[in-house]
Amino acid sequence: MRLSLRSLTCACALFAGLVSVTASAETLRVGATATGVPFTFLDVKTQSIQGMMVDAAQAVAKAGGFEVEIQQTNFAALIPSLTTKKIDLISAAMLRTPAREKVVQYSEPVFSYGEGLIVRADDDTAYTSMEDLAGEVVGAQVGTVFIDELNKRGIFKEVRSYDSISDLMRDLTLGRVKAGFADRPILAYQLSQGANERVRLVQSYQPVIMGDVCLIVRKGEPALLEQVNQGIAAIKADGSLEKIIEKWQLD
Repeated sequence: MRLSLRSLTCACALFAGLVSVTASAETLRVGATATGVPFTFLDVKTQSIQGMMVDAAQAVAKAGGFEVEIQQTNFAALIPSLTTKKIDLISAAMLRTPAREKVVQYSEPVFSYGEGLIVRADDDTAYTSMEDLAGEVVGAQVGTVFIDELNKRGIFKEVRSYDSISDLMRDLTLGRVKAGFADRPILAYQLSQGANERVRLVQSYQPVIMGDVCLIVRKGEPALLEQVNQGIAAIKADGSLEKIIEKWQLD
C-alpha cells in the first residue's frame, strides 16, 4: 500500500513537471504585417512573413522560454486582433503612443526611429518640415501615428489614407498627392531595393514623431510582459539584437 502511494506520488510529480514544461514552451500567436519591409513583409518565395521584427520576436521567444507562430495581419487590424485574443503578441513597426498605451501594453524598446518624407523624384525641393507642405494634398498609411499627426495639424488641403506604403507611392507618382509620410527605415529600405524609381526620400526633412518599436501584449497580462522584457534584455545583452538590426540594414 505504501509502495502504491509512493508510486502515485511520483507519478503526480512527473505529471506536474510535464505540465510545467508544456506551459513554458507555450506557442504564442504573433501578428505581423505583410507590407512593412524591412520590419515585416511577405516573402513570396516562401510565402511566409519575414523581417527584422520577425527575427526579433523569434529571438525574444527563444531567450524568454516560449515559442511563436507568426500570423499575417493587416496593420489597422493588429490591435483589434490582439484585444479580441485572435493573436497574443504584436511584432510590427507600430510606434508607442499614449493613445495606444490606453489599450495595450508595450515592452521595452526594440528599435527607435521617426517618420520620413517622400515626394516625386522630379521634385527637388529641400523640405525640412511638415509646414513646408501646408496647403497641399498629402498621404500616410491608415492606422499609423503619422496620419493622426497630419490630421491634427490642420494645415493641409487634404490628408489621404492608404492601406500600404506601395499604394501611397503609386498615388504619389500619379500626382494625386504632393507628398507622403511613413516610417523612415521602411521607406529607405524599400527605395534602396528599387521599389519605385519615381519617388525619392527627402534627406533634408527633420522628423518630429520619434518613437519606439516594441513587442505589444494585451492589458492585464503582466507575467507575459515580464517574460517578453526578459527576452529583450537577453538579446540586447548577448548582441543578438544588434546582429538582427545589422542584417536588415537598420544600423
